[in-house]
Amino acid sequence: MTLFKLVTSLSRFQKQIVFLFLDTAIVPFAFLCALALNTSIAISWPTISASAPLILCLMGISALTSSLLGLPRIKLNAFESRGFTRTIWFAGIVGVAALVLTTWMAQHLPWKISVIFTLMFLVMAMAWRMILRQITIAIYNRGRQKFRVIVYGAGQTGQQLAAALRTDNAVELVAFVDDDPTLQSLVVSGTPVYSPAALKRLTNGKRIDRIVLAMPSASAQQQTNIASRLKPLGIEVHSLPSFASLVSTGEISLKNAAMPLDELLGRQNLDSALPDATAAYSGRTVMITGAGGSIGAELCRQLLKCKPARIILVDHAELALYEIDRNLRTQINGTGTEIIPILGSVTDAGLIRHIMTEHKVEVVLHAAAYKHVPMVEANEISGLWNNVFGTRIVAQAAHDTGVAHFILISTDKAVRPTNIMGASKRLAELVVQDLATRSRGTLFSMVRFGNVLGSSGSVIPLFREQIASGGPVTLTHGEVTRYFMTIAEAARLVLLAGSYAQGGDLFVLNMGKPVPIRQLARQMIEGAGLTVRDNDNPGGDIEIRVTGLRPGEKLHEELLLTTDLLKTPHSKIMRAKEGFLSEIEVANALRDLREAIESRDAAAARKAVARWVEPQLKDADTGSATAT
Repeated sequence: MTLFKLVTSLSRFQKQIVFLFLDTAIVPFAFLCALALNTSIAISWPTISASAPLILCLMGISALTSSLLGLPRIKLNAFESRGFTRTIWFAGIVGVAALVLTTWMAQHLPWKISVIFTLMFLVMAMAWRMILRQITIAIYNRGRQKFRVIVYGAGQTGQQLAAALRTDNAVELVAFVDDDPTLQSLVVSGTPVYSPAALKRLTNGKRIDRIVLAMPSASAQQQTNIASRLKPLGIEVHSLPSFASLVSTGEISLKNAAMPLDELLGRQNLDSALPDATAAYSGRTVMITGAGGSIGAELCRQLLKCKPARIILVDHAELALYEIDRNLRTQINGTGTEIIPILGSVTDAGLIRHIMTEHKVEVVLHAAAYKHVPMVEANEISGLWNNVFGTRIVAQAAHDTGVAHFILISTDKAVRPTNIMGASKRLAELVVQDLATRSRGTLFSMVRFGNVLGSSGSVIPLFREQIASGGPVTLTHGEVTRYFMTIAEAARLVLLAGSYAQGGDLFVLNMGKPVPIRQLARQMIEGAGLTVRDNDNPGGDIEIRVTGLRPGEKLHEELLLTTDLLKTPHSKIMRAKEGFLSEIEVANALRDLREAIESRDAAAARKAVARWVEPQLKDADTGSATAT
């Protein structure tokens, strides 16, 4: 049996017996050392023999005291932080016992022997543990590849991290790095401290796997700047909050030094401050179209917290439907909610009506839509068919089957649209508004908002990809602005707005101030620990390049057609009052659009849309504006 197998095969009880034996065995050695160091008495066999009863009594007291103090139960790799004080008490108690017993049992020995014995006993009790600890670590580490780190910051947090890493056999702290000259060249927590100038030499010669920034008092921008300076080293950089923050916030994982995007835009943790809408959805059957999309998936996750009786997931994309179905099933946690995935399109009228009838759907959240502006602009017929007639089919089925509540997820691009995607969503709003005026049982409402961080149709995934590939980051115009909110925040507000519906409501979410996209691009570059390459900084990492507005793209998005707003119970949700088409006008609009779609006539489809929507659309062939 190898030494490693022998050590690892010992049970915890067997190890405690070994530790207790060693605490007892050092008594005679400490006593002999005490005799040898005392010059007032010559060490001889008669002296040792006369002291034997005393030594045996001290061994018994040592064993008993060690057990009572729990010293054998302290793991070797935790001894430094937990065992020093107890060991001092242990040696002190045994030393006092030695003084008493020497006076009683061995009067031939001077009292100084007991003092020297106590000191030697303390040294030996500490020494065997430290030596055995190092031997054990060496045995465990033989042939094992350790994760090697440098801690940037030798302050309190860095020292606490060092103490924690010392008990982890999988991680090795190689060095501290600190900007403070007074700490450089010192040894802190048993680890040398270097200046930042030595980092390149350390990473090249020490096989470093990660650098951890242990500077919680530094601002996010300062940490980003440090991460930027470290980027040429090719080492992964993470930041660590203070240990007090770890306890108070519950965030126990290391964060990448790049600042999260929601923090850059000032929208971090806003969703957690919102009230929930459990009462409106608890115990009900809820159907979500476009359930595999960014917004649809988050609506599903938020809904699960409301404990509905069942959630029906409808999506035409097989992989997206599979992923959200699997994700929800891992989060059910005994809520009793039934998850029903259905693969199909919202333009399949028979399927949609069958789902609502078969499962007795009570609430419909219609999030299915083609949202990518350039893609819909290049595929007008498909975009209009899916966004307009898909909405018409789902809304009409909800009306006919007695669904209690239908909520349309709309977009700020529906306001005075300059592209087919926005126009199709405005027509979808008009379709729902028309049904709302004629419905006696179903409450129809709409929720309109702007971009969400990280959605499939957002510019943010593109920027991330461009930054990861080394740039350039492309802007369509230097002055373009957009509204943004987090996906979780948007989904929570949609559900909350739905609980306020009275019928025919158009809710508009308060998105805050519009964000300049050039500023967003710069923040994302700097948040990744890089610098912007421009005239002021020709040596920067990533260039921001303006490519020109795409067909149908606006410089600035709007959320409202009018300024006529009503308050709701929540400050982030407003109720808008806007004009709508009559039943005959909606019927004519759908008829003209259907004829154009069936004939695959994109120009006719554009004209049909422009006739009924507040237009800024351009004809695809002539480039001229089409207006009512």
